[in-house]
Amino acid sequence: MINRIIAICILFFLINNANAQEINASVIINTQQLGTSVDQSAFQNLQKQITDFLNSRKWTSDNFQQNERIGCNFTLTLTSVSNQNQYNAQLIIQAARPVYNASYQSPLVNYQDQQVTFKYLPGQQINFNPSQIAGTDPLVSNLPAILAYYVNIILGMDYDSFKLNGGQPYFSKAMNIVSGAPQNNDIKGWQAFDGQRNRYWLANNLNDNRFGAIHQVLYGYFRSGLDSMYDNDTKARQNVLDALQKLQQINQANSNSMLVQFFVENRSAEFAGIFKQASQDIKDQALQTLLLLNPQGTDLYDSQLK
Repeated sequence: MINRIIAICILFFLINNANAQEINASVIINTQQLGTSVDQSAFQNLQKQITDFLNSRKWTSDNFQQNERIGCNFTLTLTSVSNQNQYNAQLIIQAARPVYNASYQSPLVNYQDQQVTFKYLPGQQINFNPSQIAGTDPLVSNLPAILAYYVNIILGMDYDSFKLNGGQPYFSKAMNIVSGAPQNNDIKGWQAFDGQRNRYWLANNLNDNRFGAIHQVLYGYFRSGLDSMYDNDTKARQNVLDALQKLQQINQANSNSMLVQFFVENRSAEFAGIFKQASQDIKDQALQTLLLLNPQGTDLYDSQLK
């Protein structure tokens, strides 16, 4: 009887482990800008609800092992509140993937969304219905729509980094969220006219044929490049360089596009680290490309690659 119970427990563990959710997110809600009069227990509840929403929901039809879940950080900083429990906020989204045979994790997403507006009442549930994204109250539905949007961006980036065009279904889902997003005079970020860097433009670029080569860039940079460094670092660096040169072609054809900036920002140290030990010829080519792609990193590139 004891052996049977042990067998059942092992089977239960294996079944649950084989069907683990895709996202492993840490959530922080920062209320410092609201002062000391806010009800902290309400935001502790909101933090738990967002964490459960991200981590407990099944976002794909694939089976993930526990160690395959995508590590993420979502930091929601509340900047103001009205007497109708309507909040303005900034959301920092960070996600990374492990590099094969290395302790290093390379960023997939590192972005700050400054156009987050939502309504929240204590005890309110965080619900998302992909068939009715706008819900019955746009301001209530906006936060879960934003969260679901970024989950699909993360998934798309992750899948693209392991398989050529593997992320397209999730980029399409992100665009569907944009198309059905909640609409309100106070809600920003879902429309082309809301700015040059927002949720609309990121999803648009990832689904626009003009930027189609980005999927080759992501696969070449991560899978053929970083993941191959352990086996053949010379070939891997060449693959990374090829990917960055292709990205520069996208950049040249679509100047000031959000997508190129989205990929290169906060990645200067990684770029420099990849090419620091390269041959001088590869260093020179990398320097030339990086100065065009990411001029903000000029001082670092000059010190590391010249």
